[in-house]
Amino acid sequence: MRKVELAKDIYSSILGFGCAPIMGSVDASTGKRALYCALDAGVNHLDLARSYGYGEAEKFAGKLIKGMRHDLVLASKFGIVANWKANLIAPVKPLVRYALGKVKKSNPVPSKPTGQETGVTIANRFLERVPITADEMRKSLDKTLKALGTDYLDCLFIHEPLEILLNVNELIAEADLLKQQGKIRALGLACMRTQMPLHTGYLNKFDLLQFDNSPGAPGYGKAAAERGSSSNVIFSPMRGGSEQITPADKLKQLYTDFSNSVVVCSMFNTDHIAANAAVAELS
Repeated sequence: MRKVELAKDIYSSILGFGCAPIMGSVDASTGKRALYCALDAGVNHLDLARSYGYGEAEKFAGKLIKGMRHDLVLASKFGIVANWKANLIAPVKPLVRYALGKVKKSNPVPSKPTGQETGVTIANRFLERVPITADEMRKSLDKTLKALGTDYLDCLFIHEPLEILLNVNELIAEADLLKQQGKIRALGLACMRTQMPLHTGYLNKFDLLQFDNSPGAPGYGKAAAERGSSSNVIFSPMRGGSEQITPADKLKQLYTDFSNSVVVCSMFNTDHIAANAAVAELS
């Protein structure tokens, strides 16, 4: 599978494995099978965050990749964490998954979201934001490294800040120190494209950006024109774009328009992994 240099000496497969659902909507056995399937297909980029899996995804992934560290690109984020409620629901998550599965089977055609019952809204009840400061960056990174069982992270992202980063120079200085200490290799900003106008004044201070994009989505062409040759990690490639474009053609279009980018997919069906990997192999 083709690789791109996201930052100096960080060579990532153009298809990334999104770990957000692991230990949340996706159980341990499914997550393990899918992650190993993705690695066998040539994927080496794992997309993580402190908040994923209600705080459990990093530790889960860390156990599975033991002994593979030097073959992987590990990316994680700080700024959002699981709150105390997440610990309370941990024992009953299997029952919740079972119940949701029953609901999906009895309602095969999903209704339009109301904005109140979406998965994102429900998940947010178990998450909270932490201050985006240099001190929090370092503390969060230490927890991530411990959970993953590694002494360095390839890419550390600030996770969807909702306000202008008035202390961006402080954050960049801290990241430079972490690079010197060998704890991270690159610093990025992860946000929705709708949030980017908040951060326009300092986007070029980051080594790379992570944002959502899908062919046919509003603003797709503008993003391709501005970021097409830059280092990016693109998520939600199937969401919000044209329904007339097949998933395979969406990936092909992204790989064409964003030639130095990784496209992250949350893939937990082995057939989907194989199909996405096949597109990446030919791109």
